[in-house]
Amino acid sequence: MKDIKPNEVYTTKETQDFLKVSKSTLKRFLKRGIINGYKVGGTYRIWGREILGLLSPKAEEKAVGYYRKLKEKTKKAIKDW
Repeated sequence: MKDIKPNEVYTTKETQDFLKVSKSTLKRFLKRGIINGYKVGGTYRIWGREILGLLSPKAEEKAVGYYRKLKEKTKKAIKDW
């Protein structure tokens, strides 16, 4: 596996390989803004720094925080139901 360079542009297939996710998961990441991509000629291109940002420990901390908020919101909705 090659290294991810922050200032290099990658295709969606390369990004999938780096992140080890499916095509549909990468589409969902792009749609929700979890990872930013730029459409060029009908296909997305993704900067290496975006991929690295998603792989950083800070991203994991954000995900845990998001999960906890979602869990509390779900508990409240069930309780109010």
